[in-house]
Amino acid sequence: MPHEIDAVLLEDALFSLDELAFSCHVSREWIIERVHWGLLLRDDVAGTNPDTWQFDSRSLLRVKRIIRVERDFEGNPELAGLVADLIEEIETLRTRLHASGLAED
Repeated sequence: MPHEIDAVLLEDALFSLDELAFSCHVSREWIIERVHWGLLLRDDVAGTNPDTWQFDSRSLLRVKRIIRVERDFEGNPELAGLVADLIEEIETLRTRLHASGLAED
């Protein structure tokens, strides 16, 4: 008997604060702190209601990276955010290299 799989294309998905926290196994407060520190949702959201925040799939991946750095290396949130920035920059540069045909496979 074939199994059916329900899936959502994450590229187009938007997550509420609660959905993101649930998906990443962290508390709402954990995410709110990282937003206020400027590690997520780079727009100025300090005065807005967290219940109205929307996170995209890049935010989901970023939260997971930050969690790993904080956990695996006992890094503080600012260091984890910096590591996430560097990983994202490397991915962007690799994509540009592949698009230009300069990257070695």
